[in-house]
Amino acid sequence: DVQLQASGGGLGQAGGSLRLSCTASGFTFDEYVIAWFRQVPGREREGVSAIDSSDRSTYYNDFVKGRFTISSDNAKNTVYLLMNSLKPEDTAVYYCAFSYGRGSPFYLNSEFYTDWGQGTQVTVSS
Repeated sequence: DVQLQASGGGLGQAGGSLRLSCTASGFTFDEYVIAWFRQVPGREREGVSAIDSSDRSTYYNDFVKGRFTISSDNAKNTVYLLMNSLKPEDTAVYYCAFSYGRGSPFYLNSEFYTDWGQGTQVTVSS
């Protein structure tokens, strides 16, 4: 089974930055997709960003374009989400997710993913 360990959440200030990390283990194929999702109580989990290991192509939801950057270090099996220009509405629990599937139109859809990390809280103060 694929295991994901997310870290790096915490308290940030509006306009500031935080970086999340997601380390994956237990996968057996070289082509996969790792994404970040976020969720606040009472709302559905929403896709934030994804990265395709095959070509490192990246995908972003409109509400983070230009502010967040996803990247990967394949040697460390780790995906990063650098969050700049934080806003209070970025406050959420952030989850990383893993899939061997293919099909970029679905990379920000939670149903595409089979394995999930435990979540890390991000709180942005105004």
